[in-house]
Amino acid sequence: MKQTLQTASASPLPTPPPLRRQRDYRLLWTSRTISITGSEVSKLAIPLTAVTLLTASPTEMGLLTAAAPLPALLFGLQAGAIVDRLVRHRPLMIACELAACAAAASVPLAWLLGLLSVPWLLVVALVIGTTAVLFKSANFSYVAGTVPPTQRVEAMAGLQACHSVASVGGPSLAGLLVQFFTAPLAVLAEAMSFLASALLLRSIRTEERNEPAPSRGMWRDVTEGLRSVLTHPTLRALLGAGVTINFFAMAYVAVYILYMVNTLGIPKGLIGVLIAMGGVGGLVGAWLTTRLTKRYGENRILLVTVLFFPFEVLTAGLLNGPLWWNVTAMTIVGLMTGGIVVAFSTCLGVITLRETPQELRGRVNATMTFAVQGVLALGGLAGGVVADHIGLRPVILLCAAGMALTTFWIWLSPLRPRTPERPHPTPALSPSPDPHALTRHLISTKRHLWP
Repeated sequence: MKQTLQTASASPLPTPPPLRRQRDYRLLWTSRTISITGSEVSKLAIPLTAVTLLTASPTEMGLLTAAAPLPALLFGLQAGAIVDRLVRHRPLMIACELAACAAAASVPLAWLLGLLSVPWLLVVALVIGTTAVLFKSANFSYVAGTVPPTQRVEAMAGLQACHSVASVGGPSLAGLLVQFFTAPLAVLAEAMSFLASALLLRSIRTEERNEPAPSRGMWRDVTEGLRSVLTHPTLRALLGAGVTINFFAMAYVAVYILYMVNTLGIPKGLIGVLIAMGGVGGLVGAWLTTRLTKRYGENRILLVTVLFFPFEVLTAGLLNGPLWWNVTAMTIVGLMTGGIVVAFSTCLGVITLRETPQELRGRVNATMTFAVQGVLALGGLAGGVVADHIGLRPVILLCAAGMALTTFWIWLSPLRPRTPERPHPTPALSPSPDPHALTRHLISTKRHLWP
């Protein structure tokens, strides 16, 4: 009997089934894919509504474009503080999807009633953007609390793949809906996607077991989240890398279409295909990331992938050949970059979870979102203004150089492996070392070993 008890106590814990066999994770993944695809549809349908039906001015189009990332700046930090106070995150996620559904559904309804205007579209964009900020903060903590730590890389990679699937199918679906219906009615597809997402989230059965963080007031909670990111060497490096990448990537996006059409002479119809290549590469990247991290770890994958970030932008800036060569080169680097972005984003999310205390996850994620999303508007504005003065190709090359700076954030951080000094050989006749001193030495050097 004693032997039986010892054997039972020594037996390992049961291994959780693969995520693809877990019903609740499949529901979460499907809900995100549907919701993000609907958002991709609205990225084309709402601007077309403003241009074709409301004859929006360039200033109004600029305001409409800025309305999407604005909630991240206005409410991003507060969203994290709110999420950390909750015992359950899924009800907030469902409420966000339902509110976004109502806002999107109001566009075709207002159009049918003759009430649609640019200010109406601005309010809709602000509402949907605000719900997205709250949803992202809650979803980050929700995944961490419901997925075993051993499966977080796979879970993060799967959720990153949602964006790749949406980027491949969303623009094509948007084009079909606008072609056969009208732009306002195409926005209805986004409303239905939010509703479907809410229903799928409602069907999840996994119980949440979160310990809410004690609140000391909104301002103190927000300040604690900011301080935890800025004073933590690894989180600070991840934040700096994300801000650097997004600033120069958005500056590149601001001039991308003009450069492709006017400088490289790529037909407009092929530009959509080139953009979709990033989504295809992202799907492959999600599949590879879960396998590579098991062998090499998240730190190593992050250190390697960051080296390739400038490659697509640099290739575009150096192209100067015939059409077939330009399209072929951009297709290849687009596929590669899609995989690199998913691998980097997945490992960044997993490392952020690993380095963040549970009671601060919402605020840390909100701080990251606040900075990384908020810099998008600045990057886009800078890219357009600088291109007016020095030209398109020089801006592309500047963006490549700027994205290369991300390497310093990651490689000079604690994520880089530190090789411990080799101890001097001990003489054969030396006395045995003190076991307590040896233990202290092992503990001190362990801090510098690759995790």
